[in-house]
Amino acid sequence: MPDDALLRTEQLTRAFGSLLAVDRVNVSVRRGELRSIIGPNGAGKTTFFRLISGEMTPSSGRIWFDGRDITGLPQHEVARLGVAKSYQITNVFPHLTVLENVRVAVQGHARAYNFWSKASHLQDVRKRAEKLLERIGLGRKAARLAAHLSHGEKRHLEIGIALATDPALLLLDEPTAGMSPEETDETMRLIRELATSRTVILVEHKMKVVMRISDHVTVLHQGQVLAEGSPDEIRANALVQQTYLGAAR
Repeated sequence: MPDDALLRTEQLTRAFGSLLAVDRVNVSVRRGELRSIIGPNGAGKTTFFRLISGEMTPSSGRIWFDGRDITGLPQHEVARLGVAKSYQITNVFPHLTVLENVRVAVQGHARAYNFWSKASHLQDVRKRAEKLLERIGLGRKAARLAAHLSHGEKRHLEIGIALATDPALLLLDEPTAGMSPEETDETMRLIRELATSRTVILVEHKMKVVMRISDHVTVLHQGQVLAEGSPDEIRANALVQQTYLGAAR
């Protein structure tokens, strides 16, 4: 594995009967990189994410993370190693406050925490949760019920929950889906800021987002890698234009 590669897949494959949702995919993502995964509906993007995060077991192939073979590890073990994921559908606790949502996540991932912990330990958990809220722009809404947040704010809260593990790799599944242009711009700023301190991979359909914030882009088509390169290289790729970008505009 190259020294600067945090994540690498080798011939990664997932079959559903005769359908190859992910077909011998080789991808290498450098430490500190912001990588976008794009492609038409049914290209294998979500399945690829589920394989990396441990939600799904590959039919064949290998997954390497931070120099370790994590192929087939369950999701909680992959998360413990430093991989966190936000989901395509917003997944927060609506009847808890914004602070409580993040505090529960921090508390759940604090290895030293147990029911009989000292009260001072809980204060440490609260302080970390408050810092995360400031980072995702929700510090002033800590006491608000999550159900009362806007759609964009709920997506940011979900990212904050994912950050509770302090992951080395953050997987974002369509983070701007359903957002207004203003919310999309704010989320792009947040993602770029987060990428200054960790590796980020996102699945995204909005080409404005992909082309503006990505360091590198991987295009999937029918479960295989169609092309890889910088945003400019992908934009100029005739095969990508024919297969995907023309339809995505």
